[in-house]
Amino acid sequence: QVQLIESGGGLVQAGGSLRLSCVASGDTFSDHIMGWLRQAPGKGREFVAGISQTGSNTKYHDSVKGRFTISRDNAKKTEYLEMNSLKPEDTATYYCAARRGGSILMSPREYKYWGPGTQVTVSS
Repeated sequence: QVQLIESGGGLVQAGGSLRLSCVASGDTFSDHIMGWLRQAPGKGREFVAGISQTGSNTKYHDSVKGRFTISRDNAKKTEYLEMNSLKPEDTATYYCAARRGGSILMSPREYKYWGPGTQVTVSS
């Protein structure tokens, strides 16, 4: 129903910034809660940020709050993650994800649709 693909990953220096984009296909993008989740090597997938259908509500993991900003443009069917003040601990594969529901949930298992991921590497 919803297909997602991320872009914008790369290698950046600590303290730098990066903007990730996720373009969705399908007719129901605006009905879905969107999120960004990440997975570091050897670790489980963790929630980073989520945004409600209209963009009025957002939720962030404590480790990125104040540094990352999630947004969406329903007309373009695109989700964004603006990452500032990047730290080496942010190094991970970042995934765009979507769920159809009324709440922004933090469990990766609650998200039905996933992009293939984009790698973000932050050097010291």
